[in-house]
Amino acid sequence: MKRALIVGINHYTKAPLKGCIKDAEKINNVLANHQDGSPNFDCKLMTSSEQAKYPITTAKLKKNISNLFLQEADIAVLYFSGHGATNSIGSYLVTQNAERYNEGVSLQEIITMANNSKVKEAIIILDACHSGHMGNPLELGNRKVILREGVSILASSRDTQYSVERNGSGLFTAIVYEAMSGGASDLLGNITVAGMYYFADQLLNSWEQRPVFKTHVSKMFSLRQCTPKVPVAILRRLIIYFETKEQMLQLNPLYEISIAPKHEVFEKIMAHLRLFQTNGLLTPVGTTSMYDAAKESKHCKLTPLGMFYWDLVYKKQL
Repeated sequence: MKRALIVGINHYTKAPLKGCIKDAEKINNVLANHQDGSPNFDCKLMTSSEQAKYPITTAKLKKNISNLFLQEADIAVLYFSGHGATNSIGSYLVTQNAERYNEGVSLQEIITMANNSKVKEAIIILDACHSGHMGNPLELGNRKVILREGVSILASSRDTQYSVERNGSGLFTAIVYEAMSGGASDLLGNITVAGMYYFADQLLNSWEQRPVFKTHVSKMFSLRQCTPKVPVAILRRLIIYFETKEQMLQLNPLYEISIAPKHEVFEKIMAHLRLFQTNGLLTPVGTTSMYDAAKESKHCKLTPLGMFYWDLVYKKQL
């Protein structure tokens, strides 16, 4: 079972925002289904409204976060887009009834709920100013804040920074959405929180906004499945084309479709080899071009990444 609580707050009395509801809806849409349309997360979407009758109060948000982590699940995701606040006591997700010294839901409380939950993998994604403060070691008497195994936090900015909005949407959320749509997928199409962080880290400005990633996990769970970059059936042919992972494969002109005479078997193998090269699994020896390697009867060999996947296939883990 996989559950997600997705929160977007635009309607603040003193400092309203514009893109948080839109951001929450985007994350809800991308998490609810895998890329092929099959069901993924059981999502609950909470968004603010101009109607004061139904505000997202501190009590309401805290209750829903508690319910998210209360029941057993394989993965539980909390996503929040809205204001963040920090003071001498700690940091908070700001709610609609916020006031000084009662800013919203304490980030420390959220960590505690995640740490105490029976969820195998608890993932907290925050697009809020000062959200990077979440999970920093804070002294509480003689105790320090720690993350138990299975808890990860991905925040849009460091504790001294503001999260940027562009084109009516949070820049960080736009990147997370692109990452979950396939930008951060591995060769098998898996999207993990670590892959999302790496994707965001490469795209965000090094001076204005830096993402924060804090985790304590022994295994990365897939948040979403996208189309594999290399189909598993083709990956499994690594041990057919290379008897050992250190072996080099001798090419010849028959592999190249543009060189006569034609040979369908070798040309099909070359199509697989080019796919391996495109995804960093293979490299030609003595040249940068697979065409030249075939034309000149040179070799190709597996890269360290290719050797890793060769091992997975050989050990029947793939």
